[in-house]
Amino acid sequence: MNLKKMVLTTVSIASLVTMVLPVSAAETVPGRILSTEDSAAGQTGLTELPDARTDMINQGIQEVESTGSASEGEVPSGGSAEVPGSSTAGISQHSGLVATGTDSGSSSGNSNANTNTDADTNTDADVSQLVLMMNSNKMYQDGTLYLASHPMSVKDGVSYISIRAIVERAGLKLSFDNNTKETVIRRGSDELRFKLNSKSYKVNGAVRTMKGPSYSSSGVFMVPLTSITQALGIPYTVNQQEKKVVLNLSTKPVASFTISNPEIFAGETLVQYIPNAYSPKGLPIVEEQWEGREEIFQSPGRYVISYRVKDSSGQWSDTFWLTVTVNKPHTPPVADFTTSKDTYKMGELVTYTDYSTDENNAIVSREWLNNEPAFFLPGPKTIRLTVRNKYGLSSTVEKTITITDETLYTRDEFYKIYTPVGSKYSFDGTKIPNWDKVPYQYDTEPVTLIRSNSPETVYSEGILYRESAIGSTRFMLHHVNATRKNVKMYVVATNGGTETARLTQTGLGMGGPTKYATASGKMSVQRYFESMQYGSKYKDVWLAPGQSKVIFTELSSSIMRQGDVVSLFADLYSDQTIQYHVIMLQTTRDPIQALQNLSVLPMDNHNRGTYYDATRNIHYGDLLGLKPSRLMIGDNSQDPYLVGTDGPTGTYQMNAGNFGVLYRIKLYRVAPRTLITFNPRGGQYDGVIMVNGRVVQLPDTSGLRAPHEAAVLYRTGDSEEMVEMLFTAAPGSSLSVNLLFQPLPEIKH
Repeated sequence: MNLKKMVLTTVSIASLVTMVLPVSAAETVPGRILSTEDSAAGQTGLTELPDARTDMINQGIQEVESTGSASEGEVPSGGSAEVPGSSTAGISQHSGLVATGTDSGSSSGNSNANTNTDADTNTDADVSQLVLMMNSNKMYQDGTLYLASHPMSVKDGVSYISIRAIVERAGLKLSFDNNTKETVIRRGSDELRFKLNSKSYKVNGAVRTMKGPSYSSSGVFMVPLTSITQALGIPYTVNQQEKKVVLNLSTKPVASFTISNPEIFAGETLVQYIPNAYSPKGLPIVEEQWEGREEIFQSPGRYVISYRVKDSSGQWSDTFWLTVTVNKPHTPPVADFTTSKDTYKMGELVTYTDYSTDENNAIVSREWLNNEPAFFLPGPKTIRLTVRNKYGLSSTVEKTITITDETLYTRDEFYKIYTPVGSKYSFDGTKIPNWDKVPYQYDTEPVTLIRSNSPETVYSEGILYRESAIGSTRFMLHHVNATRKNVKMYVVATNGGTETARLTQTGLGMGGPTKYATASGKMSVQRYFESMQYGSKYKDVWLAPGQSKVIFTELSSSIMRQGDVVSLFADLYSDQTIQYHVIMLQTTRDPIQALQNLSVLPMDNHNRGTYYDATRNIHYGDLLGLKPSRLMIGDNSQDPYLVGTDGPTGTYQMNAGNFGVLYRIKLYRVAPRTLITFNPRGGQYDGVIMVNGRVVQLPDTSGLRAPHEAAVLYRTGDSEEMVEMLFTAAPGSSLSVNLLFQPLPEIKH
């Protein structure tokens, strides 16, 4: 580039760079009106340059930084900031800058510093000029010479300046974050973060890329000059002839503010103003002036709010304006509902239709009172509905209906007909033991069940279960963390053979971590069944001879805190004998490395063991549903418990409740209009069952209580049907359970 072209380019760049506005709202130019819509769009009160001018500036800066020396147009840098060593915290407290009375660079300590006649003279009282001499440690601020402890340098075509030099001369704040090992520059609400030997830095949290990586020279932290000037919107010009860079630093205080409320509503919203004001010279702010500020705006509309501040030298900032939109006040929702008629018989279905409205479609809750599906005592019945919107406003409506003394259905008849599938109803459960038992037969499938459920509450790290298996294997895990540490559970598979082993995972469901054992158990079964439906957990794992791997990554990726419960069901197939370890370990430890030093934890009063033939296929071909009958599961009579051994100790074990056993139930003939329900007998139950391919909740609200509650599973239609079910007991619940079959009541009109 010839000298004439270079000068013209430099002048063009200088004239355009001085027009570049700051990055943050704190530097918004006077007179800029920033609306709340602008804020929502991410604007900061800056007027963007047209693309052509922006490209010219960018191109000019690139030309300045692309040369290999200052004489070629390189932008230089100066100043010093020491970076701590490996163990020291913070940035060195000495500045490395000395005001001097001579132009030779020597320090005299004279406060009456000489004026450099070669430096540009500042004629604007609101602007301080900082002149950086290329390839030199000299800096002139408003004609006063200062010396940096390290000269502005060119490295790989990029101009570097010491962070401390520019910070102290530009009135910025410097610190060191010992946690992140970052050098931090702050100006008002703006923050720049630099790491040593990194090309990336952060501007207000956003990662940006510098022209070159930062580095340390003789303990002085050096960064590209433009990383600071561009991020903070500091305009500068390059004088190639005099080998200097001139930064124009504003001396006026800067004022801005934001409003944290996402929306403002007249008469309702307490407006949260967040002012941001600072002095580039580091002077205290002593006075502020607001115009148009209201804590609560009483009328909707658009309001202009202005803000300015004064520093201790008496200098005022430019005025910062913000336009806010105040919306009209909220109105309550309108609660409204109807019933299909005004008069009903006892036991007749009452149909409610909710017609509640809100002008912003913001209804978040509906609270009904006395909206029973049917009433079983005569007289007037008042139903109430309260609706509430997201703004906390509500309204209530009431409607009274009349119940006659005529009976359509008894309570028991009504709930048998109208209780939704998956919901529960109450009945007299004392009569169930007198019902006929379904005399079913079953066959088994060769599935090895590894049940790890003891110690159920784990007080220390260790091995919860250990066993070897080949072929089809099912895992049932259920444990509580009581170690008072954050832990994880792992299943480690080890191939002790001489051939590569293939493990094929076919299904998996995990519940937790949660504080509730029944919720964890229910969710594990539901997800286990869903994995069967969709094949979503199918995967292969290969193990070389002698190799160990963590399997069931869903389990090992979850952190268990104190009191957390985790439940897991999983099916896999292995073509070689594999040894499995179920362990609980602190999150910071490697399970495979730690395994050799862990001991097996002793059992508590819960069950663990290895059991065989753990899938039972129940078939029944006679007609069901013409009279009440029950099919019992987990009773140790019709459904005897599995017998096995404890893997670590070899002791005899009985699988009480048959947890982990998968039941495939196929009922070939179920009579028309038969009600099938689920009734626990041993205690509370909370789980799921699959009926004809559909996962049904047991129940969809709080758990079933034995023996007087039942969940509706299925109702046959007007013809005989075949019904298939898939069931396994949910960890945390109680066995035994009954599947109940009974005729539906006659439909009346």
